[in-house]
Amino acid sequence: MIEEAFINGDSIIHRLDPRVKTIIAFLFSIVVATSDRFVALIPAIFLSVSFICIARLPLKKVCLRLLLVNGLILFLWVFLPFTYQGRPLFGIGPLVATREGIFHSTLITIKSNAIILALMSLVATMSIFSLGRAMRNLYVPARIVYLFFFTYRYIHVIHMEYLRLMKAIKIRGFRPSTNMHTYRTYAYLVGMLLVKSHDRAERVQSAMLCRGFKGKFYELSEFSFKFSDLIIMLLMLLAITIIVLLQWC
Repeated sequence: MIEEAFINGDSIIHRLDPRVKTIIAFLFSIVVATSDRFVALIPAIFLSVSFICIARLPLKKVCLRLLLVNGLILFLWVFLPFTYQGRPLFGIGPLVATREGIFHSTLITIKSNAIILALMSLVATMSIFSLGRAMRNLYVPARIVYLFFFTYRYIHVIHMEYLRLMKAIKIRGFRPSTNMHTYRTYAYLVGMLLVKSHDRAERVQSAMLCRGFKGKFYELSEFSFKFSDLIIMLLMLLAITIIVLLQWC
């Protein structure tokens, strides 16, 4: 199953209503993703870091996840500054980095880290099922929520099936290379994975219908929206509003 590394805790953010965390995470991500001024993005990164501190998340696990994200962003820094049209800043042999390329690379780096930190502190501090229930309470279409649930439940099963197929082709002497046999083998692998996924989906549907499933999941408990949730939500919305004003005013 997918590891839920940050759901255990007793911080203010852990106790916050999942619906509030979902709304704040969504709004913060949209605002940061559409911002392109450092005067707005610098406070945004500080706000997301403050979320991490308030949630008291394990620093080691947070840094490991940031390393994964920034490892991908590193490739962006290798190519974007030298391929983006603009005023030359410096050169490395025949390659010339532009001011605009450096500017956009920095923007993407700050945006990505701010959003990832906010999602870790707000979304990753609740279980997958709490997130799905919050989405449903916020009137996200039921089919999307159920698809989200089933994806979480069976992605591990599909991964195990993939490992089994990979083991089978390796036992038969398969060694990947740059030839048509390798490409054809991987195409067959993907095709078989899709077929087995379809068969699994039909068996799961039959099992659910046999147990009386009528297209609705029933909840045994309800969320409780407390006065403290309202105060924290208003403070977070105020902080996001300030970022909006810094960006567009």
